Amino acid sequence: MKTIRIGLIGVGLIGKMHLDEYADIPGAEVVAVCDINEAEVNAVAAKYNIPHVYTDFRKMLERDDLDCVDVCLHNNFHAPVTIAALEAGKQVYCEKPIAGSYYDGKAMVDAAKRTGNQLHIQIATLYHKETKLAKELIEDGKLGKLYHARSNGYRRRGRPYVDGYGTPSFTRKETAGGGALFDMGVYHISQILYLLGIPNVRTITGQTYQEMDMDQERRTISGFNVEELGLGFVKFDGGATLDIMEAWSVHLGGFEGSCVIGADGGIRLPAYKSGQAQSPMTFHSTLSDMDLDSIIDVNASNTRRERMSSDYDAYRSSQHHLIAALQGRVPMLPTAEIALQTMLISEGIYMSSELGREVTAEEVVAQSKSTAIII
Repeated sequence: MKTIRIGLIGVGLIGKMHLDEYADIPGAEVVAVCDINEAEVNAVAAKYNIPHVYTDFRKMLERDDLDCVDVCLHNNFHAPVTIAALEAGKQVYCEKPIAGSYYDGKAMVDAAKRTGNQLHIQIATLYHKETKLAKELIEDGKLGKLYHARSNGYRRRGRPYVDGYGTPSFTRKETAGGGALFDMGVYHISQILYLLGIPNVRTITGQTYQEMDMDQERRTISGFNVEELGLGFVKFDGGATLDIMEAWSVHLGGFEGSCVIGADGGIRLPAYKSGQAQSPMTFHSTLSDMDLDSIIDVNASNTRRERMSSDYDAYRSSQHHLIAALQGRVPMLPTAEIALQTMLISEGIYMSSELGREVTAEEVVAQSKSTAIII
């Protein structure tokens, strides 16, 4: 297998998580890192034995031995750096969400098409065991015609910085573009879009909230101006629909798991709390005129597939998939397309909340503006 040589930009919390992941993937080699924080990037390079260090990403892009550039920056920095990397002839792996606005995400997708280079977006939920099993059930026709889905994401009080973790950059439109929908919703909405087959969005209705109390000093320092709760309803071409509830913070003890409903069956995905599954994956149908509610043994099913398939490891995580796709072992999943549609929905919820009415996909596309920050 070809060794994929990687240059990583941004060595903060997410960048370090990516480096830890690469360390466990055969065929992945991080050969260069870049960050404007010179002391930190040197410390990270020493810890992970990375030979080449940069404080200017443009200098790193001049290297002709990089197969891929990994962009681990805040949302509004994604587009300028990703487009520069694509135009420098590099394949690009970018953190979620695709960008800080639909406009910028579309520019990234267009740059990938224009240059002929691949753009892969980090959407971890696509590689969850339950997502892979749900996709099999859908593709095997066990749900029949799909007509509705629900995307849920829950935290009790988990707003970045103001609830005690993370940095203020997550809570400001100027750097993050959005709040709960951009931070967490991207995972759950993208997961459902993938299971539905990436349908075209027709209209979006939504509302956003920031109503719960927070520490006043941290509110001031953070400049908190994004949503802690986002709600939405989406209509797709062909008649299918999706409802959304995404909470950084809410006075409830939990949400039920996301679901997909078809004419012949339905799937309920596990509900998560603090990163742990709180309920099983279930399948619901009718057998001999009897209602059937089945619990799926996710771990056993996934283990069998790993043992039976030579390429199942290529879907173990987003980064495993990146390396396998760049090695030519499997085709790249359309994560850029999924991430762009997710951005369209999220931005549509913001627009609908502001205008107080349903908006069309065409309106969102026409009115979306760049939030990119050039460094």
